[in-house]
Amino acid sequence: MTATFSSLSFRNYRLWFAGALVANVGTWMQRVAQDWLVLTELTDESGVAVGITTALQFAPFLFLSAWAGLLADRFDRRKLLVATQVGQGVLAAGLGALVLSGHAQLWQVYVFATLLGVVSAIDAPVRQTFVAELVPAARLSNAVGLNSASFNAARLLGPGIAGLLIAAVGSGWVFLINAATFAATIGSLVLMRRAELYPMPHASRAKGQIREGIAYVRGRSDILVIMVVVGVVSTFGLNFQLTSALMARTEFDRGAQEYGILGSVLAIGSLTGALLAARRERPRVRLVIGSAFAFGIATGVMALMPTYVSFAIACIPVGLASLTMMTAANTSIQMSTDPTMRGRVMSLYMVVFLGATPVGSPIVGWIGETFGARWAIGVGSISAILVSLGAAWWARNHWDVRVRYHVMTRPHVEVLHPADRVPTPIPAPDDAVLVTAAGERRAGTAPGTVAAQDAADAQHAA
Repeated sequence: MTATFSSLSFRNYRLWFAGALVANVGTWMQRVAQDWLVLTELTDESGVAVGITTALQFAPFLFLSAWAGLLADRFDRRKLLVATQVGQGVLAAGLGALVLSGHAQLWQVYVFATLLGVVSAIDAPVRQTFVAELVPAARLSNAVGLNSASFNAARLLGPGIAGLLIAAVGSGWVFLINAATFAATIGSLVLMRRAELYPMPHASRAKGQIREGIAYVRGRSDILVIMVVVGVVSTFGLNFQLTSALMARTEFDRGAQEYGILGSVLAIGSLTGALLAARRERPRVRLVIGSAFAFGIATGVMALMPTYVSFAIACIPVGLASLTMMTAANTSIQMSTDPTMRGRVMSLYMVVFLGATPVGSPIVGWIGETFGARWAIGVGSISAILVSLGAAWWARNHWDVRVRYHVMTRPHVEVLHPADRVPTPIPAPDDAVLVTAAGERRAGTAPGTVAAQDAADAQHAA
């Protein structure tokens, strides 16, 4: 089996991959159907209403993720996932029944979006950390990349299928179909062999465990940089459901089918990025920063496309850049975090990544209504460029990063951090104590090796 798909050689991971693929297709179908229902049936093409719906679905991440991360660290992750899959399936079925009854109102969709957000907030950190129990540690980066491939393969299929189904049978049946897809994930979890899992240690019950997780993140400058970059891009740039719906409806005068196609085309780039990510053994923070900058450029170009076809084509590099950033961020954090802290750290990451959506979606929706759909995309482009440049400047000044530009033979930018350069050790007494840039005290460390050690602690942060 090639390096790209090496994690599929493990039976438990194959089951998880297959079940998650089916459920993810249903989830993307529901997202498209929900936004289209609000935009075209329950409101008069209100971008603000769509933004509020999205915000309510992700708002619980702000309040529950830290607690959910603690659950992921302390309890059986497989049992927790079974419970969250059942909860999401029941909610999807309830919303579908309400819509098919013909009595659906906007406030009811808001309620279902909020409840779904509560279950998803519990599910996310458990799902993110459970993958580490399915493969050996050496395959974790590959497994995370393939998870992203599964998610984006579903994004490739789901929106297009949803658009066809909405046009054929309506949004209500899409919700019911999504409810049925969760049976695939539940089945894969039940069929796994416990003896073939790679269980991570669980945190014991103690006071102040959430504060402990926050303190851990505060002491890691590499994780903080990732969270800042991803948080800003997520707030203003990763609102594809909203911006694509606005562009399809208000700029190009297209229907549900064409809206669904935009999501599928975007997934072509995302799937490509996921497969490339699966080949990387250890992504670095500089990849997060660089891909965020590329995302800003790509979305700026996309916002300027004059026709539906050119806009759809421009979605491909946007999907590639966004997926590269998200996968690099996820893998970098997981692979550098203490296993007993991983659930709490990933929950804080999910607060930043998904919890930013309730803040950004209504703002982006208002911009789309007030200034036009193109500016709703443009604000994400500008913010991504600014935060990536700011993060690069900070890293260069605090991590001793060197940037070299090559323009003659093969034009490219080379980024060197201390670990890439050979340090010159300076003898020091065994009891010497040094204070590093991260504020840590190290005993018996030669001054000449501090830069290289700090870079390693920051996961080769440049």
